[in-house]
Amino acid sequence: MGMYLNPGSGRFQEAVNSDVFVDKSEMLLYLNSVVRTNQKCLSVSRPRRFGKTMAADMLCAYYGRESQARNLFQQLKVASRNANDKNACSWDAYLGAFDVVRVTMTDFLTSGESIDQAIAYLVEDVTDELMEAYPEVRYGRRLDLRNVMSRVFAHTGVPFVIVIDEWDAPIRERRDDEAGQRAYLEFLRDWLKDKEYVALAYITGILPIKKYGMHSALNMFDEYSMVAPLQLAPYTGFTEEEVRELCAAWGRDFGDMRSWYDGYEVKGSVPPRPGTEGKPMLEAPRYALYSPLSVVKALRSGVIANYWNHTETYKALEEYINLDFGGLKQTVSLLMDGGRAKASLGTYQNDMATFHSRDDVLALLIHLGYLGWDSDQGEVFIPNREVMEVFRESTGTPEWGPAFRELEASKELVRATWDMDEDKVATLLEAAHDRTGNTTYNSEAALSYAVQLAYYAAQLYYTSILELDSGKGYVDVCYLPAPRHPEVPALVVELKYEREVQTALDQIRARKYPSRLAHYAGNTLLVGVSYNKDARPNDSSFKRHSCRIERA
Repeated sequence: MGMYLNPGSGRFQEAVNSDVFVDKSEMLLYLNSVVRTNQKCLSVSRPRRFGKTMAADMLCAYYGRESQARNLFQQLKVASRNANDKNACSWDAYLGAFDVVRVTMTDFLTSGESIDQAIAYLVEDVTDELMEAYPEVRYGRRLDLRNVMSRVFAHTGVPFVIVIDEWDAPIRERRDDEAGQRAYLEFLRDWLKDKEYVALAYITGILPIKKYGMHSALNMFDEYSMVAPLQLAPYTGFTEEEVRELCAAWGRDFGDMRSWYDGYEVKGSVPPRPGTEGKPMLEAPRYALYSPLSVVKALRSGVIANYWNHTETYKALEEYINLDFGGLKQTVSLLMDGGRAKASLGTYQNDMATFHSRDDVLALLIHLGYLGWDSDQGEVFIPNREVMEVFRESTGTPEWGPAFRELEASKELVRATWDMDEDKVATLLEAAHDRTGNTTYNSEAALSYAVQLAYYAAQLYYTSILELDSGKGYVDVCYLPAPRHPEVPALVVELKYEREVQTALDQIRARKYPSRLAHYAGNTLLVGVSYNKDARPNDSSFKRHSCRIERA
């Protein structure tokens, strides 16, 4: 056994020997199904504390030629899962079948080293170990990593399983070295893509693969992340069933454990069903995931508390939620009030330096474990009490005061609308206008944006729909009650710039209701808002906004 080549089963044996061990060995059955196929390259990203390194240790123990781990795995779930399935691949089909190369990128990025130096150290150390293990191989003069591994494979006929832990360390820790990052990604592509000597490539880290524009820099990898863990969903964290069993075994209160460490909602994949063509698709299984390290600490200590470590990612929360992106602070304050917020994740470049919008920051926080992701609704949320504590610590400075006060004002605006208090709604919109600035109301489109911003607390109770087609035109904004708040009235908001407010309500009624609002008949409020840019502050009745509310 070596440091990098076939490191053996010792580290995984230590995990199995631990007093808290959750058996995730069934993951190997899925990995075995992609060995030596076009899907043999996997990128698995999870937050810190979610068992990435233990999974890497398990792969080394299982696949390595020198690990001698049959007795170890015979005790685990992988050995019994498909014992009675004659069509399934045997659990030990690839046990001890490959040479394993395992590297941890943080080992090569000690203080001061550049990414180029880290790559050079990795290549030198791994090639030296391979050449020492196989001295009989004729390597020629070109001693780069690809050539050495190709020569070893040609000699032995045994391909490699390559495991890279903390693969994204150069992206996270050298975030401003774009040239170095590109060189690193090119190195990985040249080392792993379309290589016959690769039986399986498994890279694990916090971030998904770096993108340039809309394209992955390593397109040979299938990605399994906190946004879409797919077949690896049940192995991403501790499941609710596993935590229940642990609490029963340790005599701990499951309710406390759930409120503090649960909340990561992920969706799995639908297995193939041959012979069911034309039948409805099954729903993908869903998993409620718990933060593994926190659960282990709470089990062993008997103390429910915040176990987040002050790592680079801990400081990242404070750093990134203070970025100056429009709506970011409002969104954070809304999430801390128990709300959810819509987000679009497609533009995030999967690094810690390239941000163009609020949504890019929210995407990063999902991967760091600070936010959960509802893939069906496209919403982010704070998953549990432990993470909420970290948000509170990170927003305890005076600069967050205005954001929390604006949230309270927005919630007051929503309540005033429910109460049909037209004067108060107009006054609160006026105050929001003054905070935002006069230039935000120079057209009906700008008025629409500003009113939506004033009503952002409505996300606590509603799903908002812009430009809803009524069949006879479009309603400016509709707020439809979220499934968890069926008691609140639907809101139909029509805006008028430089016109009488009553014309907004007349227009709503003239267009009638879209069929999708029929369900809310008798529990719908029609809200008309107008803006008069010529109103003068010295008028006794000075107010630029007017409001009319009627029940439908």
